[in-house]
Amino acid sequence: MKTVIRAFFRTLRVVLGPFMLLKERLTRPTAVQRTPEAQATVNLQCQSLTLYQFSTCPFCIKVRQEMHRLSLPIEQRDAQHHSAHRSELQQGTGATQVPCLKITDSQGQTQWLQDSAAIVAYLQGRFAATAA
Repeated sequence: MKTVIRAFFRTLRVVLGPFMLLKERLTRPTAVQRTPEAQATVNLQCQSLTLYQFSTCPFCIKVRQEMHRLSLPIEQRDAQHHSAHRSELQQGTGATQVPCLKITDSQGQTQWLQDSAAIVAYLQGRFAATAA
């Protein structure tokens, strides 16, 4: 029974995935415009952030849409098809739940932020002020 359920959801993902990615492209929000100096500062700050995600996960799409809206060049790692990224996520959080934002501070300390709403709130709190 477990095999049948997995096969059903895998098939559903294969069928719906391209439509979800198309919808993401078509509904992409307008990116904020910053001065070149402000964008360079944001780009530098984003180097300490990494998003672990699945391409067709609706919660990951929500986070990627906000990243685009805020013009954030955050590295994205596919934890679904790349076993090394999945292993890093598993070691860091103890689970493979996505989306997950890895935040590394200037001292090298790492914090893992899970839940799309929490990630969006963090990104808005940290970067929305620079978008004005």
